[in-house]
Amino acid sequence: MQKLSKKTYYGLAAGILLAAVAAGIMVKGHSKSAVVMEEVALVRTAVVGAAVDAQNYIYSGEVKGRFESQLSFQVGGKIVKRHVQLGSVVNAGDVLMEIDAKDVKQTVNSNAAQVYSAESQVKLAESNLNRYQKLYEGGAISAAQLDQYKSAYDVAVASLRQASAQYAQGSNQLDYSVLYADKAGVISSITAEAGQVVAAGQSVVTIVQDGEREVEISVPENRIDEFRNMGQLNVSFWALPAVSVDAAVREIAPMADAVSRTYKVRVSLLNPPQEVKLGMTSTVTAANGGNRQAAVYIPLTAIYQNGDVPGVWVLHNESVTLRHIKIGAFGDGKVQVLEGLQNGDVIVTAGVHKLKEGQKVRISGDTL
Repeated sequence: MQKLSKKTYYGLAAGILLAAVAAGIMVKGHSKSAVVMEEVALVRTAVVGAAVDAQNYIYSGEVKGRFESQLSFQVGGKIVKRHVQLGSVVNAGDVLMEIDAKDVKQTVNSNAAQVYSAESQVKLAESNLNRYQKLYEGGAISAAQLDQYKSAYDVAVASLRQASAQYAQGSNQLDYSVLYADKAGVISSITAEAGQVVAAGQSVVTIVQDGEREVEISVPENRIDEFRNMGQLNVSFWALPAVSVDAAVREIAPMADAVSRTYKVRVSLLNPPQEVKLGMTSTVTAANGGNRQAAVYIPLTAIYQNGDVPGVWVLHNESVTLRHIKIGAFGDGKVQVLEGLQNGDVIVTAGVHKLKEGQKVRISGDTL
């Protein structure tokens, strides 16, 4: 009886083992069949439609004055006094800086002495001429002798004129040692300090004259032609969030900057409020209103890059087809499509990198 039980036990164990192997084969076969089944991807789509190309371009700038004067001394020397600070309001004729004029004063004194000496020579020559004129009238001397004294008198007069001119020039140099404001305005820049030796013509102070205000911006060379016919400009200010001012292009630099390769553009503010101050950071918004065309824009997420050629997946009869496109400008998470799409095309905007040609898809939701 015990021997029969062992046979039964081994038989049951063999049956269980065979059943386990059979179950594993069935599971494996079922897994293979699941892999073979075509995967239906879940995607998001959008309907292509042309819109008016009203793309705006934004440039950062700084508020400046319409007229700026860079002032300098007409003589060189050491600056001994500075009477203004950055932001000082000045009137025409106010003293801005002074340079050491000791050497100039000595030159003026020397010229004054030469004038005094020349005046004495003129008086002596005039006395001699009058004396010898009487002698000539009395027949005591010849005409040739009289001509000599006339010539001496003319030379003395010429010497006096020369000395007087040198004195006037020295006086001007002395006056040039003081720098005056030529117009009323605000001091926007100071490039020299007391104790510094400056050369004649070296800019030391910049005055922004009272009057018009404008914004200077830098425009890349690929946008400069659009700015020549720019229709609408709007200027906002970082320090004045509630202020917005209309503006117009006044001046475009004829050459690009050597370092940044951008063009300086001056934008005139039309009726700016009093709150707009010099040096404020501003934002110029340029609407490309002069060249508004119908254009197609799609989300950047719809682009499927296949090598160097961009494309999009176009949905038709619940399957997708890759279509190559030609793209244009980028901006605000969108890209302009120049060729390859038409109005009404349904494109995939999410999940593009898990698709293949002819694959069936399910739509999670349409976005226009």
